[in-house]
Order: sequence, then structure tokens, then C-alpha cells
Amino acid sequence: MNLDSNKKIYFISDFHLGVPNYAKSLEREKKIVRWLEMIQQDAQILYLMGDVFDYWFEYSHAVPKGYIRLLGKLAELADKGIEMHYFTGNHDMWVFDYLPTEIGLQLHREPIQKIYNDKKFYLGHGDGLGPGDHGYKFIKKVFANPMSQWLFARLHPNLGIRLIKYFSKKSRIATGDTDEKFLGEENEWLAIYSKEILAKEHFDYFIFGHRHLPLDIQVDKRSRYVNLGEWINHQTYAVFDGKELSLLKFEG
Repeated sequence: MNLDSNKKIYFISDFHLGVPNYAKSLEREKKIVRWLEMIQQDAQILYLMGDVFDYWFEYSHAVPKGYIRLLGKLAELADKGIEMHYFTGNHDMWVFDYLPTEIGLQLHREPIQKIYNDKKFYLGHGDGLGPGDHGYKFIKKVFANPMSQWLFARLHPNLGIRLIKYFSKKSRIATGDTDEKFLGEENEWLAIYSKEILAKEHFDYFIFGHRHLPLDIQVDKRSRYVNLGEWINHQTYAVFDGKELSLLKFEG
């Protein structure tokens, strides 16, 4: 697929809306909406790369309250014809059909491959990829199991969403500030994962979220691994203009 003239693809991840409290989350949500207003003039495709919400469980007839500004703006952009993709992350893996139906975005639960203007992209949230982290990989399989989801849906939303918020907070406490520390290229697991993929097939760009640290690493002479960072501290995103990919910071 080739982009239209003067059009771009935008990539953004890890808003973690809902934390640390209502006021801070609302402030961040308004900033994200300002960013969306900025890009709507030249965006052809938008990739939301996971953990948009810090906690989410979607019942058949109920969803977590809030986030009206963001959801309304995304719906507006979809109505303008901007193609949108949503990757589920480790905090919002229980997004089901509500957002695809209401907004029209395309939902992805695993990494995907795309070609734009003859550039090959490997795209995913990033959780559960690469070496190590076997405990989380097991838990992810449990949470992704349809029977587990069916059983959790039997809980009343007041209790179910409260539990999700609790476990989401426990997850952040467990990782602490490790997500903000660069481990060195040889220890960055998504860089390692990218190199493993490159041993089998060429890609120009590997783009992930999850890591919470903006990273742009040359994984071989023709390939880059870009991590999008997050919006609690960094407010970073990536943009592809048809020729080059850039990792930028929003100052608005």
C-alpha cells in the first residue's frame, strides 16, 4: 500500500488512562486529544499500540465509565476517513467488540506485518515477546482463555472492574521504575526479539509499545527497532511520512 500524497502514518502507545487518579488522567486525556487534533490534518492511518487504558473489562452491556473526550475524538477521526488500528496490551487485553463497533477501528491481539511505500513494518504492543518473563507469558495465556473471560464476566461490573484496577496497580508496583531504565542494546528484550525475526525475514521497522521508554535502536544496517514510550512522562510518538520514520515528542 502506498500513502496518499502528503499523508502520514502515526503510531502511539501506553496512555494508561485511569491512573494515578481522575484529575491526572483527565489532564493526560485532554493532552492526547490535542495531539489527535494536531495530526488529523495529515493522518491517513493511526495505530494505537496498546495500554490505552490502564484497566479495562468489557461486559456485554457495560464498559468502564469515562474517557469520553478520547473516544469521541477517535470516533470523529474515523468519520473523517482515517484508518485506525488498536492493539490490545497487557492492561487492556479485554477489549472486545465495543470499540470496533462504535468507532470502526481494527483490533489486533498479536503482532502484524504491513508494507507501506515499499517499507516493511513489524508492529505489536510488545508484551510477551522476546526472551524471559515466563511468569507473565503464562498469566497472559490464562487471561486470554475464553473460559477465564467467561467466568470473570459472571462478576458484577462493580466488583469486576474494582478487581481489575487492583491487579493493574499491583502490576505497576511490581515493575516499579524498571521500565524507565535503558538496559543496554544487548539486554533490551524487544531489540533481541527484533534481531531474531531479522534472522528469518527482513523488516525496515519494528515498532512496539509496552517498554515505557522511547527507544530508537539500529538492529542491523537496514532495520530499526523503535519503542514508542508512554504518555505519563514522555508524550512520545512515531510518524512515517512515506519515506522516513521519526520518533518525536509532543509539546502541545
